[in-house]
Amino acid sequence: GQLLGQMLGAIGLGEDDAYLSNVCFWRPPNDRKPDADELAMCHPFLMRQIALAKPTIILLAGSLAMQQLTGVGSIMKNRGQWQSVTIGGTDIPALPIYHPAFLLRQPALKADAWQDLLTLRASLSPAP
Repeated sequence: GQLLGQMLGAIGLGEDDAYLSNVCFWRPPNDRKPDADELAMCHPFLMRQIALAKPTIILLAGSLAMQQLTGVGSIMKNRGQWQSVTIGGTDIPALPIYHPAFLLRQPALKADAWQDLLTLRASLSPAP
């Protein structure tokens, strides 16, 4: 979470500019990935949470978030490429990025992450 805050701060976004959520609302035992049943259990609550927050853009941090909300599987192939998430009949642009924990293990990919953040920043800037 701390790295994500720093990443958003680097493009001028603060706590009040973003609403953060997870696709699974608890940490599975032994810090394993959530299984399909756990994700399915959380999915309706996640969709409702997003609907209530009414975001203009969704930032998908990591492959699990990307797959849960878009059905697209490979973060390595799809990071930085806009996707669309439909919630309550509304299409919301979504930008997949590497998960901050992944970047801590793969620091060589931080340049890609920076490009993705610049893409996000540009999409938030008012049109000239």
